[in-house]
Amino acid sequence: MAHHLRRSLLILAIYIFSTSCTSSDSTKTAPVSTPVTTPVDKSILDYDPQKADKRIDEFMKELHRKHGFNGNILVAKKGKIIYQNTFGWADYLHRDSLKTGSVFELASVSKPFTATAILMLMEEGKLRLDQDVKDFFPNFPYDGITIRLLLTHRSGLMNYVYFTDTIWKKKREGMTNMDVMNLISQYQPMCYSKPNKHFHYNNSNYMILGAIIEKVTGKSYSKFMEARIFKPCGMDYTHVYSKVDYAKIPVDVVGHDRVWKRSVVQNFLDGPIGDKGIYSTVQDLYLFDRGMRMGKLLRQATLDSAYTSRNKLIRGHFGYGYGWRTFSGEGERIVYHTGWWHGFKHIYVRDLNNDVTVILLSNLTNGSLLKLDGLYKIVGMPIVRKGAYLTNGQIAPTHQKETDED
Repeated sequence: MAHHLRRSLLILAIYIFSTSCTSSDSTKTAPVSTPVTTPVDKSILDYDPQKADKRIDEFMKELHRKHGFNGNILVAKKGKIIYQNTFGWADYLHRDSLKTGSVFELASVSKPFTATAILMLMEEGKLRLDQDVKDFFPNFPYDGITIRLLLTHRSGLMNYVYFTDTIWKKKREGMTNMDVMNLISQYQPMCYSKPNKHFHYNNSNYMILGAIIEKVTGKSYSKFMEARIFKPCGMDYTHVYSKVDYAKIPVDVVGHDRVWKRSVVQNFLDGPIGDKGIYSTVQDLYLFDRGMRMGKLLRQATLDSAYTSRNKLIRGHFGYGYGWRTFSGEGERIVYHTGWWHGFKHIYVRDLNNDVTVILLSNLTNGSLLKLDGLYKIVGMPIVRKGAYLTNGQIAPTHQKETDED
């Protein structure tokens, strides 16, 4: 009897030891990222126009009337929309009015999404930020360009938007990201600078990141974004559209270049994605903000890293992290991105400390988005405009020339 008891205890001990080893090994190989999977509470989109912030409403009506703002706006504070409105035309030629759910080409506001996807793959151990582009594309003609340098615009690469203009002959047919990668390998255009020498913002960086996402996942950029970012955040009206897949991009909002009679026709440059190519609404961008704050996509440590400038601050406040422009100051931590492409011009601002979100999407590329100083003051934020500051970081005189940025 005692012999059988000792034998049973020995078998039990071996079982416990083996299962504990298995558990330990699985922990080591499991994805680091543990996203929050609770359903998105769409009630955060509830908004009563009768309770609109009157100061913002007066400001926006003046911006529309005096400075020609045409587009949609959403402002939220501490998880509640305090102002939401539409101003003007979706398509001036057909006199179609904008609606709250109107879908805009996000232009470079797509870049934070691409960076988020890259960081998700990093958390899952599928790539490293210091990996060379040649690890994914052996024919890539330049040495020493890493994912980290692409994320921070420190690669020194040329901008493919200009490089391909005289090479790609099928102007009405979209290029794919791989078309651009192959052209770079074939023509080897001169770089602006050596890798990691200085910050130089351009679309090539995020076009290549889009290609890396497809290479690593074996999925199209569109399908990956849909499954891993848009759906988890409840972004039902956000999609990736490329001229490669659509003869005409299936949205109703038309971009206009400075004056109404110039509606912008999409061309071959609307094919590559990652640097642009995401289409969304002001409400869906707000859901993305909430999803990021809730930890649905990335761990907080990764977010903090993405929100940290990896470049020398411009005018004492402005930097660039992983897919986000940054504004920092005493007690202030703001990330944002602008967008400017084919008749669309936007700004998407997230005050991380005070939980304020400001989103303006416009389909008329005039200078109206350079006139937002009063709006920032109303919502209690610093002015997020480079031209508002001198090189030493102090507020510039009111006559200081304003500057555009993409």
